Amino acid sequence: MIRYLIFPLFLLGSLSSAFSQVRGIVKDIAGEPIIGANVFWLGTTTGTTTGESGKFSLPETGTSDKLVVRFVGYRSDTIHIDRVDTVWEIVLQDGAVMDEVQVSARRMGTMKIRAGILNQDMISTAELSRAACCNLGESFTTNPSVDVSYSDAATGAKQIKLLGLSGTYVQMLAENIPNYRGVASPYALGYIPGPWMQSIQVSKGISSVKNGYEAITGQINVEFKKPQLPEADWVSANLFASSTSRYEANADATLKLSKRWSTSLLAHYENETKAHDGNDDGFVDIPRVEQYNVWNRWAYMGDHYVFQAGFKALSESRNSGQAHHAGMQSDDLYKVGIDTERYELFTKNAYIFNKEKNTNLALILSASWHNQDAMYGRKLYNVDQTNAYASLMFETEFNKQNSFSAGLSFNYDAYDQHYRLENKTELPLIKAFAKEAVPGVYVQYTLNLNDQWMLMAGLRGDYSSEHGFFVTPRAHLKYNPNEYVHFRLSAGKGYRTNHVLAENNYLLSSSRKVEIANGLDMEEAWNYGASVSTYIPILGKTLNINAEYYYTNFLKQVVVDMDSNPHEVAFYNLDGRSYSHVFQVEASYPFFKGFTLTGAYRLTDAQTTYKGQRMEKPLTSKYKGLLTASYQTPLGIWQFDATLQLNGGGRMPAPYELADGQLSWERRYGSFEQLSAQITRYFRRWSIYVGGENLTNFKQKNPIIDAANPWGSNFDSTMIWGPVHGAKAYIGVRFNLARNSD
Repeated sequence: MIRYLIFPLFLLGSLSSAFSQVRGIVKDIAGEPIIGANVFWLGTTTGTTTGESGKFSLPETGTSDKLVVRFVGYRSDTIHIDRVDTVWEIVLQDGAVMDEVQVSARRMGTMKIRAGILNQDMISTAELSRAACCNLGESFTTNPSVDVSYSDAATGAKQIKLLGLSGTYVQMLAENIPNYRGVASPYALGYIPGPWMQSIQVSKGISSVKNGYEAITGQINVEFKKPQLPEADWVSANLFASSTSRYEANADATLKLSKRWSTSLLAHYENETKAHDGNDDGFVDIPRVEQYNVWNRWAYMGDHYVFQAGFKALSESRNSGQAHHAGMQSDDLYKVGIDTERYELFTKNAYIFNKEKNTNLALILSASWHNQDAMYGRKLYNVDQTNAYASLMFETEFNKQNSFSAGLSFNYDAYDQHYRLENKTELPLIKAFAKEAVPGVYVQYTLNLNDQWMLMAGLRGDYSSEHGFFVTPRAHLKYNPNEYVHFRLSAGKGYRTNHVLAENNYLLSSSRKVEIANGLDMEEAWNYGASVSTYIPILGKTLNINAEYYYTNFLKQVVVDMDSNPHEVAFYNLDGRSYSHVFQVEASYPFFKGFTLTGAYRLTDAQTTYKGQRMEKPLTSKYKGLLTASYQTPLGIWQFDATLQLNGGGRMPAPYELADGQLSWERRYGSFEQLSAQITRYFRRWSIYVGGENLTNFKQKNPIIDAANPWGSNFDSTMIWGPVHGAKAYIGVRFNLARNSD
């Protein structure tokens, strides 16, 4: 068997002798590397994208000696390549003049970062615009690795799943600043408007130690529009409306105050105006949400000193629960109401000592205040969370092969909580205050041997005021035998403190009793990963194949147990094993000009020990299939996109027997399909798009258990494994006035 696997790899390795490699780096006029620039041979579809340091490597084709380099907001450049024994430095000029939409090669949507040592995908604005991406939670429709699903059928809370585990094990970053932690996490996916985002980086498995210790299954970093970037528009706007009476409006404006100073203002408003009860169970299927969101950013770009700062404010009202039906007393309706106010402040400062060696010292400061007043029937959870974060980082390159970084960090969280966990208004509110301060230090070393072997090893030590001192080791290895095959290995630890009620208060939308054990441990897990990426030239085009495997093993974990007692949700320390195995394969190929087809399949085995019995994690699909098709007409005027998801079945939490002998719910749920599609028409400064979500109109039958008796002991809205609403249509208009516009 092994020899049959070795031969194809040997064949791929032998291809390296057939083509010489053209290497280079793409920069802007300030000398900063450009990440994600498209580099391809003129007249072909053979190309690549620049990596984290702006570098690229591309095999000669023998049919063209002209290299085209392009990136949004910069003038495209065509370089005559007359030698391969040098590293080409390509500088793109600011501004791209477009009298009409003319695209010779479609911008890549989701890009595998080839040059980076991490197994990382970058979702660009091109990909985000392929669906009704109105917020972060709706940005992963075409991504095979990240799942987004409803946490319950009452609040509209959504959760991310990565590597078969809850999104609490994914470190969420906003421009590499840890964010949306604690009480913000259940609803944070709706706090980030899609039109604000420049790109999303998804790193699977253990990441670097720079951003902290909390990434167990991966990191999701959101990069926003920045006023200092050349592609920043003077004005841009997005208007959106759906068949569910959801309306959104986004607008942002950028002002160049001088050569060095720039500022921008981003504003967002959304309103889900009507209550919908599609399954006629008396409960609203989609909560009514009204949100105001505004952000002011500033930037100073000096020759050696760089400064950024911003202030963000959000106000959101979320209402759901029972709708008015004939025969129902309005004063006895089960209501869900969540009012949120959130304020954020950040500043980034960097002094560049040596641009050639990337020697710099950076200081990041951020703070946030999050107030939530939540009502679930007669249960209450009111909380004020205060967060402060600081990071001091030093980086340098000793030479082309060796680089080093070190830093100090500090994180502080405080939770001022007032809650009632039962539907008894006569009970007083419980007051609880929790805080945690964590100072830390890290070092990281990277070895790069001719871009063929790369090793990154990091070690950090942190001290938690609640859990004491702990050490986080992490290591990554990348090997490229040639430009057509990339191997990656990773191993390391991750930790996190579990704030039970703050992170799981949506579970209060049920009659389950909440039991929280004393002395909950800090969660601790090892993550191991292996992946191989191949880039095979076929008929003048490139077939991209990526296969990966990840294993997460918990040494300590706070178990969320909904099995031992079907009328209770219990939180306690793991006593036994808890792990996940995830295998995924993905392939993409541009069959003809403008048309790309991507397919992916993922298999998941996630198990946890519940009170002595090891079982599949509930509400976790065993597999997922994804097929996406995208076509853009030759002039780039029309864009057609479609995505088909096949979601595998899984285990339900243990049911109980009703008085008539029937089970409260089935022991397992089956597979289901979802189809989404969108058509976009581009004009010079604006575009119009129409589309649909869940066009297969699949809905989970009776998502709310005992919906007719919400004050009874069987009521439960948290048994969610599928869509809670059917097909939805939408229409939107985008407008932008670029800086170089006439």
